[in-house]
Amino acid sequence: MDYLEALDHLDSLVNYEVMPRAGAIEGLSLEPMQAFMGALGDPQLSYPVIHITGTNGKGSTARMIESILTVMGLRVGLYTSPHLHEPRERIRIGAETISEEDFALAIADVVRVEEVQGLGPRTWFDTVTSAALLLFGNEAVDVALVEVGMLGRFDSTNVVRSDVAVITNVALDHTDGGDGWRASIAAEKAGIIEADQPVVVGESDDELLSIVEAESPSAVVAMERDYAVTQNQIAVGGRLIDVRTSRGEHEDVFVRLHGEHQAANAATAIAAAEEFFDAPLTEEVITEAFDTVVVEGRLQIVRRSPLVVVDAAHNVPGAETLAQAVEEEFGGGSRRFLVIGLQDGRSPGAILSALDAASYEVVVACTAPTARRIEAEAIAEAAQTVGARVDVVADIEAALDHAVSLAADDDLVVVAGSTTVIAAALAIADEW
Repeated sequence: MDYLEALDHLDSLVNYEVMPRAGAIEGLSLEPMQAFMGALGDPQLSYPVIHITGTNGKGSTARMIESILTVMGLRVGLYTSPHLHEPRERIRIGAETISEEDFALAIADVVRVEEVQGLGPRTWFDTVTSAALLLFGNEAVDVALVEVGMLGRFDSTNVVRSDVAVITNVALDHTDGGDGWRASIAAEKAGIIEADQPVVVGESDDELLSIVEAESPSAVVAMERDYAVTQNQIAVGGRLIDVRTSRGEHEDVFVRLHGEHQAANAATAIAAAEEFFDAPLTEEVITEAFDTVVVEGRLQIVRRSPLVVVDAAHNVPGAETLAQAVEEEFGGGSRRFLVIGLQDGRSPGAILSALDAASYEVVVACTAPTARRIEAEAIAEAAQTVGARVDVVADIEAALDHAVSLAADDDLVVVAGSTTVIAAALAIADEW
């Protein structure tokens, strides 16, 4: 099986990232995934794991931890989702995306075991997760960082046994927002915690922490109580922060990422790494690690005149974070233009309201290039309800060209929404 054949096989599988999943959490089970990993020889039990969940910030926090552990001399496996351009981006070893050949070989190994076991086709995510965990074992990584796909307790990645669990935050996403939603979401995310192993939690709410404590971790390392950001300032090209942990003070840490929220992600990454090593990090390690962190598609500048910033703000908390960054870091006084496309399962009105869409000169509504798209016209209707002026340009390339043509050199163009929109925008930007 070569790379294209591997992609063809994946395309033949049910993929809940591009089609809606019916039903509720009740009835879900990890047993099929556990049985399959057993047939593979349980490679995920052959290396230490830091398991990461949370509503937002998982990818950025994972990349920061990866960089810290790499600077410490470890060979690190990293599994994240979703991807922007191609599936192999989800799997990194030694701080590098795996090759097409390695991806294809891993998928082929998984498919062969499925055939021997007489299993029917499994889901896209189960297959790629199995391949990643198998590959980390074959490559003898020193530690694997594994990002949850959705929630945690019944996520396919929860076949790992974490040495450190991380919950970045609990916010409104993948829920109808009914009574008790926050506690319910927290309980599902807390399902990744291993008894008698530590968990780092980027929350300080007592109710949420009690839910975490019910999973019997060896320690709950909580934001504000046990670690905190004590300074968070804008710096050229990122943020300058101070972080306090239970193991020491880290001052004047430069994080080469935009957005006030990245300080919390950085602090959580430091706390998680210190729990993993059971020792404080040195200033030299933190400085070197954070100087090289890159997170594609997160407040990423892709053009200067006009300034074009892309961000995968696809839920209300992400939209609020983007709105704050626009105001604080990206020329709040200049004219602004917004290009946005969304997948179903989101509330366009709530997201546009959180983005403060009415403050933009024009909102350009486009259609995300995915089967789960919300049509541009529906996004436009939602934008009008929040008081925004809207142009409908369904195609993402034409929408971005339209916004840039309206903007002067000192204006700001923001591209936001689903990862498929962000991936398309980045591909277009590469041609500029």
